[in-house]
Amino acid sequence: MEERGNAMAAATILMVDDEKEILKLIEIYLLNEGYNLLQASNGLEALELLSKNSVDLIILDVMMPKMDGLEACMKIREDHNIPIIMLSAKTQDIDKIAGLSIGADEYVSKPFSPLVLVARIKSHLRRYNRISTRRSEPSNDQQIVIDDLVINNATHTVTVDRQEVKLTPREFAVLELLAINRGIVLSTERIYEVAWNEPFMESKNTVMVHIRKIREKIEKDPQHPKFIKTVWGIGYKMEAL
Repeated sequence: MEERGNAMAAATILMVDDEKEILKLIEIYLLNEGYNLLQASNGLEALELLSKNSVDLIILDVMMPKMDGLEACMKIREDHNIPIIMLSAKTQDIDKIAGLSIGADEYVSKPFSPLVLVARIKSHLRRYNRISTRRSEPSNDQQIVIDDLVINNATHTVTVDRQEVKLTPREFAVLELLAINRGIVLSTERIYEVAWNEPFMESKNTVMVHIRKIREKIEKDPQHPKFIKTVWGIGYKMEAL
């Protein structure tokens, strides 16, 4: 199932949190930016709204009744590639890694600055809109072919041995960056700054988790990867096979 990217000012954002004060705070800032908003208080409500509405981005709290954010994120990723920003009062790296591992694009710790959250929402929507526009424009397939791995920039699809694999927008951005620069070692900092389009700030775990998820999807043996190699102490590179 593919989602349609809207113009940023008209984007629809689904906010999911059982704390009414948090929802109200976010609502004030997002309405001021002109976004359309949907609200849910748990994962089950979020899935119901998502099944009936076109949504461009989801803000998803972790700790909620009935269905928490982690389970909801996993279910959302079964059918949707829209950006997901997870919110949580937990600040340990292991908690952040858990959220990113199941398909979230970003993890924001509570308490957070509403202005920072808005900036990150805009960043994700810009990237998603570029992907959606590129997907809908008629063009010759712009493909990067590395052995049996095919990355199609025009349709935003990836296949391995002719089998399509589903990547999140952020995973695709990381893979595309490495593929374009195949044979060249890219530092963790460089990968983050290009793929996330923001300055690097102690985000090595974020890049590491995304690399691991990409390997799980494109490598036959993720423990002994053929495509994405780790260059210890420096970063990662895509092999020029």
